[in-house]
Amino acid sequence: MTAGAQDRDGGLVRVEHREHATLITLDRPEKMNALSAGLVEALIAAVDEAHARRSDLIVLRGAGRNFSAGFDFGGYEEQSEGDLLLRFVRIEQLLQKIATSPAVTLALAHGKNFGAGVDIFGACALRVATPGAAFRMPGLKFGLVLGTRRYAGIVGKQVAREVLTRTRVFDAEEALRHGFATELAAAEEHDACIARALEAALALAPAARAQLHQALAPDTLDADLASLVRSAAEPGLKQRIRAYLGA
Repeated sequence: MTAGAQDRDGGLVRVEHREHATLITLDRPEKMNALSAGLVEALIAAVDEAHARRSDLIVLRGAGRNFSAGFDFGGYEEQSEGDLLLRFVRIEQLLQKIATSPAVTLALAHGKNFGAGVDIFGACALRVATPGAAFRMPGLKFGLVLGTRRYAGIVGKQVAREVLTRTRVFDAEEALRHGFATELAAAEEHDACIARALEAALALAPAARAQLHQALAPDTLDADLASLVRSAAEPGLKQRIRAYLGA
């Protein structure tokens, strides 16, 4: 830990504030860091806190065997479709906070990652995967449009159409080849990745970096949220989820 660093353990996330950087660790290893409503809210709060502290670098990583297994379907049958819709909306709002951050954002992914966990990885500017990492986005299996345009913007429409239509697994090497991962690095190299990302973040004055990120920010945020809401609000969401989980 660097001088002046502060640790905070929120139960679902671990947050470490260093000089110029905030490190956020998804901390539900027993659930493969699946995105419960509580974890999403804790991530939103952690990102907001990093912005309030004017961190130059925000790092997102996962404890345990993987980065994130995506949406946590546990107990979904007891939730209303409106409650499920709100949970998906909050995930999209988290993704947008990350994608439009004035800080440099770095995701460190390892293990098997799914759905909204892959979307969090894709929302970051720098995306480092371990050589054994794997990714799958099965949301369209239950009719959900989440992160689709963002993924296509990175890898291109043709690749996105092929991967998402088949909802297939792709590995770290393919992710790097298509530009979805910006670097492959073993877990023991992650500290060096963080150091390089911080160096890149500090290459510009914060105001200049914020202006650059604003200029590069997608202009489809409202359309992305609208697409998500339309897909999730289609009647029968729970039935579609049930069919997907039973497949």
